[in-house]
Amino acid sequence: MRKFHLALNVSNIERSVADYSARLGVAPDVVVAGSYALWRTGTLNLSIRKTNEHSENLRHLGWEDTDAPKFSAEPDCNGISWERFSATQQAQEINEIWPGTNYSISPSNVK
Repeated sequence: MRKFHLALNVSNIERSVADYSARLGVAPDVVVAGSYALWRTGTLNLSIRKTNEHSENLRHLGWEDTDAPKFSAEPDCNGISWERFSATQQAQEINEIWPGTNYSISPSNVK
């Protein structure tokens, strides 16, 4: 199964978590205070990461794909990076970047 992935830079995690939670109608699956949040809905994988106010808002696009053999990223013809990864690979990346998060994929957050 493939699910669209959207990754955004934001200037305020807490404000963005409240806004996107209201827009999506669900709370994030994981929040790293002041740094990162991830929502995994039935149709969308949305991640936000704190950055400075002068960065572009789009980090990358891609697919959460249960059949992805490994994480991959490549630019499209417009220079936009497209990633492909499984939910488990994404959880591993979160835990590598933010040690101590201990985020794991469980039946309750596989949608």
